[in-house]
Amino acid sequence: MAKKKSAHLEVVLTQLISDVLEKSNNEALNYKQVSAKLNLTDPESRETILEVLKEQAKKGVFVEPEKGKFKFKDLKTFVTGKVDMTADGSAFVIPDEEFEKDIFVSSRKLHNALNGDKVKVYIFAKKSGRKNEGEVIEIIQRAKTDFIGVIKISDRFAFVNIDDRKMLHDIFVPLTDLNGAKNGQKVQVSITDWPDGVKNPIGKITTILGEQGENNTEMNAILAQYGFPLEFPKEVEKEAKAIQEGISDADMIGRKDFRDTITFTIDPVDAKDFDDAISFKKLDNGNYEVGVHIADVSHYVTPHSNLDKEAYSRATSVYLVDRVIPMLPERLSNGVCSLRPNEDKLCFAAVFELDEQANILNEWFGRTAIHSDTRFSYEDAQEVIENKAGKHVDELLKLNELAYILRDRKFKNGAISFESTEVKFKLDDTGKPLGVYVKERKDAHKLIEDFMLLANRRVAEFVAKKVTGKKKLTFVYRSHDSPNLENLGNFALFAARFGYKINMKTDKEIAKSLNFLMEDVEGKKEQNVLTQLAIRSMAKAIYTTKKTSHYGLAFDYYTHFTSPIRRYPDVMVHRLLAAYLNHEKSADEDDYENAASHSSAMEKRAADAERASIKYKQAEYLEENIGNEFLGIISGVTEWGMYVEIIENKCEGMIRLRDISDDFYVLDEKNYCIVGQRKKKKYQLGDEVKVKVKKVDLSKRQIDFTLIQD
Repeated sequence: MAKKKSAHLEVVLTQLISDVLEKSNNEALNYKQVSAKLNLTDPESRETILEVLKEQAKKGVFVEPEKGKFKFKDLKTFVTGKVDMTADGSAFVIPDEEFEKDIFVSSRKLHNALNGDKVKVYIFAKKSGRKNEGEVIEIIQRAKTDFIGVIKISDRFAFVNIDDRKMLHDIFVPLTDLNGAKNGQKVQVSITDWPDGVKNPIGKITTILGEQGENNTEMNAILAQYGFPLEFPKEVEKEAKAIQEGISDADMIGRKDFRDTITFTIDPVDAKDFDDAISFKKLDNGNYEVGVHIADVSHYVTPHSNLDKEAYSRATSVYLVDRVIPMLPERLSNGVCSLRPNEDKLCFAAVFELDEQANILNEWFGRTAIHSDTRFSYEDAQEVIENKAGKHVDELLKLNELAYILRDRKFKNGAISFESTEVKFKLDDTGKPLGVYVKERKDAHKLIEDFMLLANRRVAEFVAKKVTGKKKLTFVYRSHDSPNLENLGNFALFAARFGYKINMKTDKEIAKSLNFLMEDVEGKKEQNVLTQLAIRSMAKAIYTTKKTSHYGLAFDYYTHFTSPIRRYPDVMVHRLLAAYLNHEKSADEDDYENAASHSSAMEKRAADAERASIKYKQAEYLEENIGNEFLGIISGVTEWGMYVEIIENKCEGMIRLRDISDDFYVLDEKNYCIVGQRKKKKYQLGDEVKVKVKKVDLSKRQIDFTLIQD
């Protein structure tokens, strides 16, 4: 028994000594100094402390840099990384380089670091059985200094309550820096100073977004929050206005003329920026010529122009619930470049000769001129396909037939079909949501998608296989890595609970079983949960100059060629393809890799802004339904609550664990569930539950539910 007691005492003392060394900034101390700090001054205790110090030094926990003095063993003392804030004010720093794991930093050791900041962290030597802990010693780069929130003004000072849940500090604003803002308005505030030891940063109002709760104000607030400008600089608009419409003789030099070939566009009913068109011709030999014509943005947006710099900076158009924030000024996006019907337009094209089995017999890439005969909405084109009657019926039916063959071939080669539900809102004139519906994808959508995929794939393959000298040509690819097997394994275990088996022997078997799951789950209540989890288990697609395959599409070569009005990488692809068709030398890889990396980051930011606008509209819609009950599916579980998606309208909210009164529930992360500690009742991801709308916070885009228990 005595041995067990001394072992326990050693553990306790090791912990106490570790705390003393940590608080002393890991300065080397002798046993007397440690004893004094622990208020253990009797000879027996001091002797025991010395024994523990020597024992832990032998084990490698402490070191003895000079005789009789001890400190933590220095492993990797300093690490740089990115701050990821938690809800309680502490944070984890995700290291830039390979490290054992993320570093925990308590709130008092963050020293004014904010979410997303790049920081330098001092790491305390790891204590037995504990996570890596550290302290921020330098803020290398702020992720952002501009924040969105609501201003509160008193007689002597003002402060802004920040909307961002990961920004836990209000920003103090001197009354001299209000710039005309009024109490309760939504504003953009910029941090100007944050003195050491001061709890709140100091800032100034840079933009007044408007009255809280107004649709325009809230949508602009989302754009500002994610760093997208609300308007184009004057010099950019001026440059856009100076561009002439129409086609001159000079424009036709080096172009193929398709203006007499049947050509049409198929887009959403409310679209204004038509950047792709399809031409169709039956050839004398019985084959089909299909042209994928893409707006020739690079003809108008030249390198280093103001238009180009602005397009590069934005990198993408942003699609919020009720508006599009274009990458290019409206004169270009909806006018000069847009492939509107009954107008001559300049394009960059991939033209294919296909046989009845959709085999590619010939292909050509180059600049074209087109004249779109018809602007179809998806619904219009679908009606022609289903009724086998209407304008361009023969062309649409044959294209649909060829698209089916291309699609089947793609899936046989191992592509994965992720058909996640897309939520849309019916809005009134003020932007208020009147209803929610799920967008359906039919043959007309898939037809366009399959021919765009064909063009993207063949352009990438053409450049990837083209060599100058012994050197591969620099190009911008769309890359998608194979999934992390641990993540996929966890998903497979979860899917098995619904009766779905994921065969993980080979990439093809994984794709085959995922496709079977996606097909089988369509229309079922668990469709969205399983689809979203499957997507999360996959790697994220990025832009890069490194030639890698696209796992999700099962293509060895893939790029983005088909949307230059709304994506900057497509503009880069057009420029590079044009250069290589003219036998120019390979472009600078570092320049294009930096641009590709920037585009990937902006794409993610745009997706986050789009999700935020959907969350806002969901919250606004459910604000009218407080107290109402709905059936929902558990769509996510965390240590503080579970997310539930309402089956009827796809709105998602949270049931907080502290609000479930029949037991004390904790997260079982491995099994995607929360478990009651006394009664062992489980709430599992994918379970159906009944909820009541408890509270809606529009400014934070949060919806709270109450669980209705049987």
